[in-house]
Amino acid sequence: MPQRTRPGRFRISPMALLLLPLAACTGSGAVGPTVQPAGGPESARTSALATAASAVQRDAPTANLDVYLVGFHPMKDDPSHQFEAHHFCHVANEDLMQCALFDGNTRSANLTGIEYIISERLFGQLPRQERQYWHPHNGEILSGQLVAPGIPAAAEHALMASKMNSYGKTWHTWDVSAGGVQGGSLPLGPPRLAWSFSREGEARPGLVAARDRRMGIDTVERRRARQDLVPLAHPQAGVDALRGRFGRPTLPIPGVVDAGAGSLARSGSPASSER
Repeated sequence: MPQRTRPGRFRISPMALLLLPLAACTGSGAVGPTVQPAGGPESARTSALATAASAVQRDAPTANLDVYLVGFHPMKDDPSHQFEAHHFCHVANEDLMQCALFDGNTRSANLTGIEYIISERLFGQLPRQERQYWHPHNGEILSGQLVAPGIPAAAEHALMASKMNSYGKTWHTWDVSAGGVQGGSLPLGPPRLAWSFSREGEARPGLVAARDRRMGIDTVERRRARQDLVPLAHPQAGVDALRGRFGRPTLPIPGVVDAGAGSLARSGSPASSER
């Protein structure tokens, strides 16, 4: 279980690390890039230069991207536009993670954006105007949609517990999704602010299932296994920011409550589905 030195901070306890060899690993699998970038094939000269550079140049910043997460992002300005995002992250400290976003997990994956993940404590210190850029994470975690592939289930569970009540600021600079409006094979146009799913049914039908098939992941089982995290959930800002904008019925996720909901129970009060 996570070590809770202060509310809202990130830490995986030594006990969780001891459990690594004792538990089955979570699903994983190779996911190739969504698009082939525009441009000619790499020449032998360019390849040789890259190989020589990698032998002598420093790569310390990228070598620190040692936490791998897979989730889904709707665009805040157009929630119907949504896609799978592979996060390769560095734990900067107990309150901050820095992630590079890709459209896959192979060597040919395309860099599509960035995400900063902060604790509830740091979010509480942000100016009110700044908070509009930060999406809540409890819906992603408690729905089972956010996963850390390839690590033992006990370690993944501890990682998700440590990220409860956290927030992310995500900018996508390359729209590589099917039907992408920014050009597909090149990173065209301005960066777009991404958001998170906070209700069942907000994700496009088939989006999560396609990820699960390719990577050998069971999102339904993830959700069931994380029900013990519901009591850790605090109401979060931004939970209802996209509510009613998906054009289909949605249902509340127990434990996922908007901070402006006032007297709603932290475990999620019954609510009618929306259309």
